[in-house]
Amino acid sequence: MTAYVSALDLFSIGIGPSSSHTVGPMRAAGVFAQQLAESGLLPQVVRVHCALFGSLGSTGLGHGTPDAVLAGLAGLRPETCDPDDVRAAWSGLAPGATLTLVGGHTIAVAPSDVTFEPRTRLPGHPNALTLSAWGATGSESTGSGPAVALFERTFYSIGGGFIRQDGAKPTAAPDARNEQPHPLPYSSSAELLALCDEHDLGICEVARINEEAIHGADALDAGLDAIWDAMHECTEAGLNAAGTLPGGLKVKRRAAAVRLRLEEYDRLPLRERDTSTEWLHAFALAVNEENAAGGRVVTAPTNGAAGIIPAVGHYYLRFVPGADAGGLRRYLLTAVAIGSLVKANASISGAEGGCQAEVGSACAMASGALCAVLGGTPRQVENAAEIAMEHHLGLTCDPVGGLVQVPCIERNAIASSTAVSAARLALHGDGTHLVSLDTVIETMRQTGLDMSTKYKETSEGGLAVNVIEC
Repeated sequence: MTAYVSALDLFSIGIGPSSSHTVGPMRAAGVFAQQLAESGLLPQVVRVHCALFGSLGSTGLGHGTPDAVLAGLAGLRPETCDPDDVRAAWSGLAPGATLTLVGGHTIAVAPSDVTFEPRTRLPGHPNALTLSAWGATGSESTGSGPAVALFERTFYSIGGGFIRQDGAKPTAAPDARNEQPHPLPYSSSAELLALCDEHDLGICEVARINEEAIHGADALDAGLDAIWDAMHECTEAGLNAAGTLPGGLKVKRRAAAVRLRLEEYDRLPLRERDTSTEWLHAFALAVNEENAAGGRVVTAPTNGAAGIIPAVGHYYLRFVPGADAGGLRRYLLTAVAIGSLVKANASISGAEGGCQAEVGSACAMASGALCAVLGGTPRQVENAAEIAMEHHLGLTCDPVGGLVQVPCIERNAIASSTAVSAARLALHGDGTHLVSLDTVIETMRQTGLDMSTKYKETSEGGLAVNVIEC
């Protein structure tokens, strides 16, 4: 058994504002619709209902979950859809609206077909949704008669866009690619470091060997390049967009204004300060503002923490001498090797572990990855990831208004700085340290279990209840 999750799965191209509340439910609805079509019951269906439980019920409205569910039922996929086709799929329904399900069958649809059950928590995961298809006795053409349950499935959105169907065997990825054996399996950072020692490899090289066994070298490099291209395009879009974010908080976009000021300052012949940290912040703000607007984004490892790995990657390319595309691939592979450990041994879900599981995980991934491309040894890389995670322990997920805006956007910018600082701090040592990455991941898991539900993406505690929404 291995913890490793393919980079092409952990870094998933999707849409905002949430991997667990938007991307995951869309995928779940798509799987349900496909299973329904294959069941042979589709011609009898007159209505489909979706119940959102726990965290999905608490903050699903602000995360666009109902829109995502209807889009998924219609066959839209987060990695290929036009984000504009998702935003009003449910919220923009007019009286008498219809929905064409996967398989070509059209049914009536209304806002009441999605219900919210925030106080009901299913045992499988805090993010749960149950989809059910209903028929009617009497004339199929009119749908008259009492409703009859035809088909029902429950899914869990377990973070990062990954889903698990209730009763199904847990898998590492949305498709079954990771069930193929890895040449260099590991389930802990101690085992990962032992592999590096035994085979004289860097962490990114362990990841590459495992990846090439699944995809082959050419497909892997093409996939990594596509992931970075999507991250870059998201960053560029955010750096060039102004205005106010949707959702009612009237949060102004700032990344574009910061970019303009930094470009003007950098043109000065005699600059009095280094702007690398400010650019790092701008990159992170740009990604998370795009995410909050529902744009195209890469889960890294989640949408709520999507700005950290791209921001540190752009920092590497812009400010590290000798940075190149090959280094960027090593950066992404190292990040995945670390993120896989967190996902397997703790959580990357804010609804399960609080924001330590999202921003903390992303910061650890980015820090270890930057340390690697700066020349760090495997033990220095592990130390950098540990430092970054350690200083996010206990971080709560308390989005104001159930929106991935406050404090999420700024939190990514600050965590990007932490990632760079942790990487450079680790490089000053020899990799020897008291607290291991395994220990801090286990501590994060235990802290998540102990954390009150109101601090885990329910908007029932913290800033979410102490900030007045205007």
